[in-house]
Amino acid sequence: MAEPALPRDIVLLVDDSPEALGFLTDALEQSGFSVLIATSGTAALGIIERITPDLILLDAVMPAMDGFETCRRLKANATVAQVPVVFMTGLTETEHVVHALESGGVDYLTKPINIDELRARIRVHLRNARSAQSARVALDAAGRHLLAVKGDGAIQWSTPQATRLVNAAMGSDDGMEIVVRHIAGWMRDRTTAGRDGIISITHAGQPALQLAFLGSIGPDEYLFRLTAASQRSDDEMLRQRFALTQRESEVLLWIAKGKANRDIGEILGLSARTVNKHLEQIYVKLGVENRASAAVKATHVLHEI
Repeated sequence: MAEPALPRDIVLLVDDSPEALGFLTDALEQSGFSVLIATSGTAALGIIERITPDLILLDAVMPAMDGFETCRRLKANATVAQVPVVFMTGLTETEHVVHALESGGVDYLTKPINIDELRARIRVHLRNARSAQSARVALDAAGRHLLAVKGDGAIQWSTPQATRLVNAAMGSDDGMEIVVRHIAGWMRDRTTAGRDGIISITHAGQPALQLAFLGSIGPDEYLFRLTAASQRSDDEMLRQRFALTQRESEVLLWIAKGKANRDIGEILGLSARTVNKHLEQIYVKLGVENRASAAVKATHVLHEI
């Protein structure tokens, strides 16, 4: 049985010139894209109410509503706000280029359009859009302690919370360099050694961090979620002993490690107000009146044999 064909990327082509529409439609379809056609800005706005394209090619000079205004209105629609818009026009003055970019465009092609250049730029912008979308989805789905690397282990991006967690767990401002070395070795050996998706990192002879491999999110882009290694068992111990929620046990653990409220908020991605609210509940459950007493109680539990 033949494998089903992969879905084609959809390009919305907006131009008031029948000749340009015909020429570009043929070229794009031959390149493997599905093409939607709009002969005006108003028509384009109507189309995106029904179908979300992967990329929009937009003529800057059109009657009634020009491309700049069309782009602004397109970007006001949350459904297509992240869809890349590439302008096409014979206007080449700097002010027009700036106007296009300020209106929400990501690129600018001058007419007559060179098809090879058009194809290349479309591929680049589609790839960038997918990478950004993958990052947004990952952040929504997996929380904030995330980093993405290339195949050689080099950091692509890292959330601020992940960086703070690494530095806190490693007791150093350059903790990410240590993490990168471990990831690079794991990436290099993971296929030949048949490794699982967990990387454990120690500090001063003790477990410090665990990185869970979440998978590939784009060409040469791999996603990891970070947790403090000690946090797993210690959190559970504190939760069971004091009947805490998971978040309360995380806050108490960092209290026991000597972190200030502001640091705890940054590490866990919480506001100072939220940290204080958790502390209020922790004091009640532990039967103490201040953070020092809470830290002492937590430390006793964590050091029990």
